[in-house]
Amino acid sequence: MFHKILIANRGEIAVRIIRACREMGISTVAVFSEADRSALHAQIADEAICIGPAKTADSYLNVKAILAACELTGAEAVHPGFGFLSENANFARMCEKCGITFIGPPPSAMDRMGDKAVAKATMKAAGVPVVPGSDGEISSLEEAKAIAAEIGYPVMVKASAGGGGRGIRRVEDEAQLESAILTAKQEAKSFFGNDGIYLEKFIVDPRHVEIQIVADNYGNIVHLGERDCSLQRRNQKMIEECPCPVLTPALREKMGAAAVKAAAACGYRNVGTIEFLLSGENFYFMEMNTRIQVEHPITELVTGIDLVKTQIRIAAKEPLKLRQSDIHMTGHAIECRINAENPAEDFRPCPGRIAGLHMPGGPGIRIDSAMYQGCEISPWYDSMIAKLIAYAPTREEAMMKMKWALAEFLVEGVDTNIDFQLNLIKDADVEAANYDIGFLARRKDLLPRKP
Repeated sequence: MFHKILIANRGEIAVRIIRACREMGISTVAVFSEADRSALHAQIADEAICIGPAKTADSYLNVKAILAACELTGAEAVHPGFGFLSENANFARMCEKCGITFIGPPPSAMDRMGDKAVAKATMKAAGVPVVPGSDGEISSLEEAKAIAAEIGYPVMVKASAGGGGRGIRRVEDEAQLESAILTAKQEAKSFFGNDGIYLEKFIVDPRHVEIQIVADNYGNIVHLGERDCSLQRRNQKMIEECPCPVLTPALREKMGAAAVKAAAACGYRNVGTIEFLLSGENFYFMEMNTRIQVEHPITELVTGIDLVKTQIRIAAKEPLKLRQSDIHMTGHAIECRINAENPAEDFRPCPGRIAGLHMPGGPGIRIDSAMYQGCEISPWYDSMIAKLIAYAPTREEAMMKMKWALAEFLVEGVDTNIDFQLNLIKDADVEAANYDIGFLARRKDLLPRKP
């Protein structure tokens, strides 16, 4: 087992990893930017090193500075959390060259799954259901028109290196296709440095259901059930729940088996997530996230398995002690992402100082956050300030816990989406689990109006 781990991240996920390491008796090193000198993760780690100015390219994405921090502190391993360098295969390779363990999958798996077109081809070859579309990247408008005509409109133009809802355009007919390809390629080039795009059939009103998988270095792979992440706004997840309220045991077993097959096909190790689109009894591979997920706490509560500790043990070459028959889903968990943003102003980020704070508690309530009274919410980074999780024996009880927890959650000094989340969780369709990924696009009445 490692003696010291450096966390190449910030915010609540860095705090989450530090706490897991503490429980395992492992020393921790935090890295921070000049904007994060007073951040919680920099305060609670055993050691903390400044790696550059506020701009992410000069700090949290500064590979040389992070590797130098490992050298200075004697850290044997790096945990990248999510975002930043977590899915950067080149960073993982550089860690290996420096004799530092990257707590995540092998670079080859990240390469294969990071390119969406290659990932789709890999899944298709492995017999995992995929959305009908192009075989690899589109090389011309004429090719795109031919494929779209074959699979039928509407279609989705997607960035091969995409993620986070970037580089995606829905196309209703051939007249829109050229414009959609151009704008998707421009956005992909800007955000990912790669303007490759591919085409997929648009599945009307599906649910977004993801399967958590765990794989060790000895060929053992299990899945830990699913999460429903269908409540989204502009392809950004807002509320997640586990288990999916519409999945039957038979369909869960089928999707879980497909996810294990997908992980094996790309030579995966460590913790990862296979994301599917679910339409009725049919499901289709969408993408793989080769890292820990923002919404991992709901799986932890329902299965009783600590995913961060599992990541560390696998990276330390420990064999997976779990077998599929050992895994049972008990109860129901819901997560709301709390952001410093103004929903009435198109969810505009609202940085500032936390002047007052009261976070809910009690049985079945978990909060993952790096926020404290007096802390500064930086304009340089993601606006998520907390994850509020409610767990109970049934979905109805978990929903009730979430409602009163949101009502009790008070943050002063910055605008938040707490009231919006409360209104959303109280909606009759959400209560009845009658939603899909297009729910908020249809329910404009749930979006706050500008004053």
